[in-house]
This record gives sequence, C-alpha cells and structure tokens, in this order.
Amino acid sequence: MGSGISNFSAPPTRHNTWTLAAYKNMARKRLGRKPDIDLKSIADKSWDIAPGESTVSPAAFYLPGQLERVTGWEGKRFYPYVHPAQTMEGGVCIEQGATRGYLIKDAWLVDGALYKGNASHWLSRKPSTFPRISVDHEIERGAVYCTQNGNSWFGTWLMEDCVTYALACDEGVPVTTAPSARFPLFTQAPAYEDWLDMRPLRLHSAFFRELVLFDDHCNNRSRHARYRAMGQKLLAHVDAAPHPGVFILRGGDGDLRLLRNEIAVAEHLAKTRGFRIIDPLRADVPSIVAACAGAQVVIGVEGSQLVHGVNVLQPGGCVLTLQPPNRFVSYYKYLTDRDHQHFGFVVGLPEGDGFRIDVAEVERTLDLMPL
Repeated sequence: MGSGISNFSAPPTRHNTWTLAAYKNMARKRLGRKPDIDLKSIADKSWDIAPGESTVSPAAFYLPGQLERVTGWEGKRFYPYVHPAQTMEGGVCIEQGATRGYLIKDAWLVDGALYKGNASHWLSRKPSTFPRISVDHEIERGAVYCTQNGNSWFGTWLMEDCVTYALACDEGVPVTTAPSARFPLFTQAPAYEDWLDMRPLRLHSAFFRELVLFDDHCNNRSRHARYRAMGQKLLAHVDAAPHPGVFILRGGDGDLRLLRNEIAVAEHLAKTRGFRIIDPLRADVPSIVAACAGAQVVIGVEGSQLVHGVNVLQPGGCVLTLQPPNRFVSYYKYLTDRDHQHFGFVVGLPEGDGFRIDVAEVERTLDLMPL
C-alpha cells in the first residue's frame, strides 16, 4: 500500500449549486420509464489496472460429517458464488478477473449515490427518502474507493475498501461517503485509518469533473500485494513475535451468530494451547493488533471480527472458523487461498437461537492443520 497521500491532492472547491439528479432517478423508477443503468457502463474510458488470472482452490481442513450439518449458506455477496462444499473440497478453478478502472466525466454524488444522466452507482444500501439537492463541493478528479458492502459491514470495509484506497490514491483525490445518522462511521475506523496512513475526503455531495471507479473484487495478485502491504503497515506499530494463536470473540455484535459456549471454547484453547483471547468490542485498535500480531492461528465464530487477526496473519498461518449450521460463509477461505495460508472449519449444532461447538472437534481439527 502506498503512502496514503493522493497524487491528485488539489483540495475541493466550494460549489454552491444544486442538482435534481437523485429525484430524476427516483421518478424514472416509479414511472417505469428508461431502466436505470450502471455508471460504469457509460464510462468515457476504462482500462485494466492489473491483470486477472486463473487459480485452483486447495482443500480446507475439516472433520468427516461437517458439511452434512450445513442447513444454510451465504454466497450471493461473495465471489465466486458457489456452494461451500465445492470450495471446501478444493479443486475449484476460479477465474480471478482483472482489476479495472473507469473514468466518468461530469458526475454527481448525492447522499450515497452517484449519478450521470440515466445512469447511477450506489455506494449505500438505503437510498434517502428526501435526497438533498444542494451540492457543496466541486472535485476536479476524484476516485471513489468505498462500496455498498463496505459501507454496511466493518469487515468488508477493512478487508476490501481499505485495500482499494491504494488504487484511489493513484487515480484521484480518494473519496468516500460521509457518515450520517443512517450510516455512522465504524467505531474503530479512525484508528485503523491513522495506522494505515489513510486520509480520505468524506463527502455528502459533490460534482466531479472527472470521477474514477474501480472493479476490485477479484483476488488477483494485485489485490494480494495491496492487502499484504496493508498488514505490514499495521505490524510496524506492534511487537509481532510469534505465538500459538488468538481467539477473537464475537459475542452478540452484528448479525446474530450466537455461539452458546464461546467463552468456554476460548478459555479451553488458552489453557491447552496457549491461545490469547481478545474481545474487540472492549479493546482499542492498538491492543487488538498487538494481540493478533504473530499468531499462528486465528480462530473464532465466522464474522467480521476475525478480520482483526486475518489482516496481520502471515503466509503459512491458519484460520479456523466456527460456523453456525444455518449460515455457513466461505469468505475467509477465499482470502487464505489468495494469501498462501490454510483454512479450516468446524460446524456447530443448533441450540435455541444460537449454536454450540464441540471443543473436542476444534482440537481434532487443529491437529489436522499444519501448525
């Protein structure tokens, strides 16, 4: 990752104008007129920033009978959108697309959405009922690195949007949406931005004479290199001496994935294997990174909180996810495949509105992994 300073560092100018772009978009949808098209499809220019490639996924580490417990899975948001059984068994050939840039001239940003003519591109998931018409700034050349998913989930923001920030610095003034009552800034974002030398321009509204957007969702070598550079920046702030592992607690935060015996599993691994335990909801970023740095294994309930450890996990390290049976997610497997790490999982058994993990199965799965 670069210095965090944009090559296009000219400050925005006050614009003091107005636009009905958001209301025209709403009217077209309600009246059923010309369909909305994506802003990237009308780009004045598009280009490959980094090439794509083909990869073959290795098998995960897991005990017999685990996949038979899966009753539901999340795949629609996570490329390559295949059932977890295919991913975990290995041998899936994945076409990792190129990293691409798109230049659009004369575009508007209004309350989390970008507009030009009949085209739009949404950076937030919930459009405003009454979008603003006043526009505060004019940007000569901006580069938007934030995404819908990144504005919705902390883990995606840190694992994906922050990685694309490096591209934005090379293409324009790095721009992200400004926080609001509906989309507040993640609590730990400022500290991470400080350690990652990120200094974005946060805007509610703007007019862009030139705007750059990105396709940066595929795990090609460029994305791998930028992610590893980001991890090295974090490690530069702490002692990264090797240790057995870290259990990152999830608790009841975020989408409910309630591991009934989470504390018992964590304390067992601390006693038997010397794992550290960290609760990211009760610790600051320096403490979290210090606890995770040097870990040979990152373990916990599958979810955004694991990103704290995955960010600084070194090649050859292991990620072990504890999966609720009704919401299996393969996302971290894609990252470990990309970053030359190992992935394992244990699927729990339902219990009330949560699930329970057999600690003996955790131990046996860890024994399978190359520790």
